[in-house]
Parts: sequence; structure tokens; C-alpha cells
Amino acid sequence: MKTFFFQKKFIIPVVASAFLYVGVSFKDDYFEIAKQIEIFTTLFKELHKNYVDETTPAELMNNAIKGMLSSLDPYTVYFNEQEVLKFKINNTGEYTGIGALITREDDKLIIKEPYKNFPADKAGLKAGDEIIQIGDTPLSDFKDDASQLLKGSKNTKIDIKYIRQGKTLSTVIVLDEVEIKSVPYFGKIDAKTGYIVLARFNNKASNETKEALEQLKREGVERIVLDLRGNPGGLLNEAVNICNLFVPRNEVIVTTKSKIEKHNNTYKTSKEPIDTTIPLVILVNGRSASASEIVSGALQDLDRAVVLGSRSFGKGLVQRPVELKYGTQLKVTISRYYTPSGRCIQALDYAHKDKNGAATRTDAKNYNTFKTRKGRTVYDGGGVLPDIEMEETKTSPITNALLKNDGIFQYATYYYYKNPNLGTTIPTLTDADYTDFKQFLKAQKLTFDTETEIALKNTLATAKKEKLDESIAIEYQQLLTALQKSENNQLDKSQKEIKGLLLDEIIKRYQYQEGLYEFYIKNNAEIKKAVSILNNPAEYNAILKN
Repeated sequence: MKTFFFQKKFIIPVVASAFLYVGVSFKDDYFEIAKQIEIFTTLFKELHKNYVDETTPAELMNNAIKGMLSSLDPYTVYFNEQEVLKFKINNTGEYTGIGALITREDDKLIIKEPYKNFPADKAGLKAGDEIIQIGDTPLSDFKDDASQLLKGSKNTKIDIKYIRQGKTLSTVIVLDEVEIKSVPYFGKIDAKTGYIVLARFNNKASNETKEALEQLKREGVERIVLDLRGNPGGLLNEAVNICNLFVPRNEVIVTTKSKIEKHNNTYKTSKEPIDTTIPLVILVNGRSASASEIVSGALQDLDRAVVLGSRSFGKGLVQRPVELKYGTQLKVTISRYYTPSGRCIQALDYAHKDKNGAATRTDAKNYNTFKTRKGRTVYDGGGVLPDIEMEETKTSPITNALLKNDGIFQYATYYYYKNPNLGTTIPTLTDADYTDFKQFLKAQKLTFDTETEIALKNTLATAKKEKLDESIAIEYQQLLTALQKSENNQLDKSQKEIKGLLLDEIIKRYQYQEGLYEFYIKNNAEIKKAVSILNNPAEYNAILKN
């Protein structure tokens, strides 16, 4: 379960006045809500009855609800009947399906990552394949959530047509039970150091982490690296239970505060721990969010772990699913959460937005200071700041653009089919390969859509509306050329980090996730630094003031 709140401060000198104020406010709100619902209901009926073209009530309502919620934070979301199933899958980690990460793009579904030995993999589908037809349904004719066409009972056979490298192929997927692991990998870095990857917080996260920890201890491990990089979060209680593996019973891990009293909770550990003294390093990055930040922030506040990497995402909000009528659901932000030291690490302020409608980011100079149990200084407001911050783990704007526009993903597909026989060999990406990558981006006409590029395109669009585009055409083209040259320079400047991400994606094409984690154990900079700290008890203890 997740929970979230909007904190308000009131100075109320008389208790009776407080009750009176709340009562009057409730009555005023109730009248206002009833009034607005009546207005909307009347509008909805008249619009559907009178509009010149046919309208679909469900589609109108979906759009109306999404428009209303768009003014809030992006985590408060409405799920229609079909989407509820997907939401439950994310929380349980179990479903019947194809066992692959997929995304919709125009009139096709893109296979982003097939999981080893699951239905999509067994059917021969690979990352980069473009599904264009499911059963008798061309996706060009199916505008709803096409992933629903890939669901059904166990052993259901589904005919698939897909495009691979320009050729149209077909296969049959046999649906099976698919379990999404919270811990997709664990193993030994060396004889005494264990490595656990925690990828998500579904309802099996703490049990899988516990099993991995216990197995590694049986194999002689005396120190642990817990990898939360890229983990977007999940269930709050699972975050508490994972902390409980390393800290004693009855320890406060997180507090939630809301405008609704019943959502104000203090979450404490409730079980006997597995090991309260084993040295622990936690890896985080800019995509570690929510429950990941509860675990890393709490264990940092309790001086129980060294946090290493780059500043985390900064999601200090908690959601709870609310069942609605006809099988629909609202996932609503109901509280903010606070780590043991009192920090709320929320980075974006959704109550205050800029002129473009984007939430404002908490400025670093406005971060508040807090103290860990042993007196170390930590900060709120912008995610969890690691004890050991590694500059090389941060991603540049141009790299983020490549991740967003799938430039890295698409080149890895191109590379895989260009070099089909690598097997378990780890490729070395040369300068020639990087030149080839840049030429590939140009040939594919992939736009970076950086903030500057978007602003420039918007300027031209406005100029066209005002019929000014001809008079500024030359200047616009000069600016665009200069921007593209600057982006190319940024590609060269960020070559090392982009090469690293390219290699990660390429390794997965040949060796799946497992191969990537095996590569990390031997080569990843953050893991090497973590092992270095764990191998030096004096340094480890000095960081934590032990």
C-alpha cells in the first residue's frame, strides 16, 4: 500500500474553534462539490446530445477525468476497467502473458526486452521486433490498449505478425504464467562480497531479498552490495520489510503525513532481522524512486548503510488505490513520507508550476539539513544524496534525450543484427563504432528534443501561425544548424557515458539481464567502488562514524 499527503500549517488558539472551522469547511466543500457535479452532469448530457459528430460517453469521460487529474501530480491516476488489471499486475508480480517488456508506438507494439525462457522468448521474439498484428486484429485498426490482446488463459495460442529488420514474419505465442521477479539477480562479487539486485517493490520483494541474503550468507558472504539503481519503487510496506532485514524490530523506518488523520502513520519494523551488523552499501541513481528512496534514505538516516552513486529521483509522495464503481480505480496521492531523521525528499512541487505548466523543482539552496542517528548531516528536498557521490554516474541532457528517443535502443538492435554471432563475447565499442552510432542517428533522423530544440521548434510553429516564418527562415535555419552542431559536440563530450549505456543494451541482446549483471560484477564502476569501501573497514566505519 502507498500513502501520500498535502501538509498544511494552521495556528489555532482554541480547540473548539478548530472543530467549528473543520465543520464549516466540510459543509462548504460538500455544497461546492454537489454544485460542480450538477454542472458537469448537465454539461456532459447536453454535449453528448447536441454535438455535431457522434461522441462516445466512455471516451469523453476518460478524457475529462484525465484533464482534471493533469492539474495535480502525475502519480494520481484513473484506471478504467482494462487498466485496473495492469495496475494489479505491477503490484503482485504475477500474470498470464508473454513475459516481455513492450511499448506502443503508432500502429505497432515494440518488444523492448524479452525475458529469458518466457513465452515471447520461446516464440523467438527479440528486442526491436515490431508487432503489427495480433490474431486477426491489425494494430493499425486497434486504438485501445493493444497489450490486452496478448492476455488470456494459460496455454492460449496467439498468432503474431511482426516486422524484423524490414521483413514481415510470423510466430505463435503460447501464454503461460509469468512471474516478474523483484530480485532478478543475486550472486557473489568475490568470496566475501554478495550482490543483490532489487528491481521493483511488488508484494514479493522482501521475501525474495531475504532469500537472496540468506543464500549468500550460507555461501560465506560477509558484506553486501544492494543495487537499487533504476528501481522506480512500489509498495511501501515492502520497503519497511526490506529495511527490517538489516535493522532490529520496532525501529521507525518511515512516517506518512496527510491532511486526513487516518493516513498519518508511523511504520516500524516488526520482525526479527536477518543481520544487523553485516556491512552494507546501497547503490542509487537518478531513476531510483519512491520505495527505493525509503530504503536508502532510512538506512542512511540510521547509519546502517553507505549510500553510493548519484542523487535519487526525489519522489516523497505516497499513493493508495481506491476502488470505484464498475471495476474502475483511482490511485490517489494521499500523503508525503518522511525518513527517520524527518526528511521529505520530494524534489518537484506540483502545487506550484511554471509558465509551461511544469512542476517547479526545489532549489538546492533551499534544502534543509537534518542529522542521522550518529550526527551526520543529510538533506531533504531533492532526492537522497549519496554518502559517496560519483560524478561519472550522472547522465547528461544529451544522454537523457537518447534514452527518451530510443536512439540507444535502436542502435543496439542495428548492432545485434550486424554482429549476429557474438554469443557470450563482450564486445569492445571502438571509436569507429561510436562514429557509426552517430551516423546511424543521423540516418534515422532521430531528433533529440532537448528543451532548447523544443523551444526553437515552438517558435517556428508560432511564427507560421502569425505568417512571420518567411521573414525569419534564414535566421531560424542558422539557429537550427548551430543547435545541431552543438548537439553533435555534446555527443562527443558524453561519449564515455553513452558508450556505457550502449554496451549495457547490447549485452542484453545476447545474454539477457543475467548476462548484464554478470558483466556489472566484474566491470561496473559503482560496484567496484562499493567493493573497495567494503574491503576497507576503516573507510566504511569512518563514513558512518562507527
